[in-house]
Amino acid sequence: QVQLVESGGGLVHTGGSLRLSCAASGSIFSINTMDWYRQASGKQRELVASIAKGGTTNYADSVKGRFTISRDNAKNTAYLQMNSLKQEDTAVYYCKAGVMRAIGSSQIMYWGQGTQVTVSS
Repeated sequence: QVQLVESGGGLVHTGGSLRLSCAASGSIFSINTMDWYRQASGKQRELVASIAKGGTTNYADSVKGRFTISRDNAKNTAYLQMNSLKQEDTAVYYCKAGVMRAIGSSQIMYWGQGTQVTVSS
């Protein structure tokens, strides 16, 4: 089995920063893309940022220039550095990873349990 555990969420004032971490553990051969999603109260879950195994990144327009996604492949961990936070960034942030559990196996998508980020004025 594979587990994803997010950490680093919390309460921050507008303009502040937080760094989220997503650590994958368990039966892992390789991890392809790692993504950060968020879901605000009453809204659909949306993709915030993604990073391929080789380091290629993509961001939602709403966070470009403020958020930075990175990963440490040796630690099976992804990070989301969030700067210049706005109230509209308030949401539960989820990590998703595409995991291959063995050589030649199909990719399986796993989700973490989420971490709350609250930005207050």
